[in-house]
Amino acid sequence: MAKDTNFCNFCGRSSKEVGLLISGRNGYICDACAKQAYQITTESSAHEQAKANAVSHKELPPPQEIKEFLDQYVIGQDAAKRYLAVSVYNHYKRLSQYGEGVNENDVEIEKSNIIMVGPTGTGKTLLAKTIARLLKVPFTIVDATVLTEAGYVGEDIESILTRLLQVADYNVQAAEKGIVFIDEIDKIARKSDNPSITRDVSGEGVQQGLLKLLEGSVVNVPPQGGRKHPDQKMIPVDTKNILFICGGAFEGIEKKIAQRLNTQVVGYTANNNSRKFDRNNFLQYIAPQDLKSFGLIPEIIGRLPILTYLNPLDRTALRNILTEPKNSIIKQYVKIFAMDDIQVSFDEDVLEYIVDKAVEFKLGARGLRSITEDIMIDAMFEFPGSGKKQLHIDLDYAKARIEKKSC
Repeated sequence: MAKDTNFCNFCGRSSKEVGLLISGRNGYICDACAKQAYQITTESSAHEQAKANAVSHKELPPPQEIKEFLDQYVIGQDAAKRYLAVSVYNHYKRLSQYGEGVNENDVEIEKSNIIMVGPTGTGKTLLAKTIARLLKVPFTIVDATVLTEAGYVGEDIESILTRLLQVADYNVQAAEKGIVFIDEIDKIARKSDNPSITRDVSGEGVQQGLLKLLEGSVVNVPPQGGRKHPDQKMIPVDTKNILFICGGAFEGIEKKIAQRLNTQVVGYTANNNSRKFDRNNFLQYIAPQDLKSFGLIPEIIGRLPILTYLNPLDRTALRNILTEPKNSIIKQYVKIFAMDDIQVSFDEDVLEYIVDKAVEFKLGARGLRSITEDIMIDAMFEFPGSGKKQLHIDLDYAKARIEKKSC
């Protein structure tokens, strides 16, 4: 009987004891050792990739320079800019510490999710989009209005992470260090404190589902979004290092603040204590208890520890928004016509007229865009290809276009 002399050079088992023995130039390796070697190599590569993806806060400008960058695109809102700049900068610090490894005796920095409250058209989404220009981590903006509890019509809460994965090209390590801006967070407020036989599947139900994302946990995410089903392959994503920034208009929350301050928003019966408050901007006094009275559950408020506000836009701010930012509305239209070699100019009276209409419609900065679009739509249709090279917008032209639209 011939003696078997072929052995795995790693574990020492013979060819009869293993399923497959792979021969090399100077030795052998069995299938079990080959699989183990593959796992070790994969884990080592993942560790090296994680180190390569580790973000240093030194790669990002300090908070003052972040705010200066935001100033180029967003008019005013200094308080919100300061909170946002510090939160993002500290997020990079946290990722830097995480990349270097945290010893058991080290102080581990907790993430500080942020919530921004402000009227519509004051710049919440614009702030989020602008800060994304600076970031070296995946960033996505999602809308809370489409979210519902799992099993109901709408999007599951995990779809938030699906979009972050898509932005990160499905690099899980990169996505786990990303930033998510959840817009319209006020639309998932609890509908009523009164018990009901119908489930609040798009309000409190969504808030409950968001808790695990905001706090930090491993969530199984469907790679292509949509509904989860048993046979679908899931991607586990750890949210403990994902920074969440939330924004919402919270329409009517001023009354909640006024009640807490023992004063009134309107009326003649305001008490004497109201004199110490700015009655034109109650948002500056916002506190977590106001969010609770509006309809956010205490658990989700506790996971959004940084609370800031955006000021309502007055006429001066609207006028500055029209022309001053790097991507101001007027500059955008000048660029659009310049691409067709058409030089466009505006009378100062036209700009004042646009601002007056925006104040009248009470739509904030978005109103400026819609009004300017109504004025320019005919010219944008007629001038390209006409051979004309000059376009001047005066007050009569602007009024005629707005009156035509309102008829």
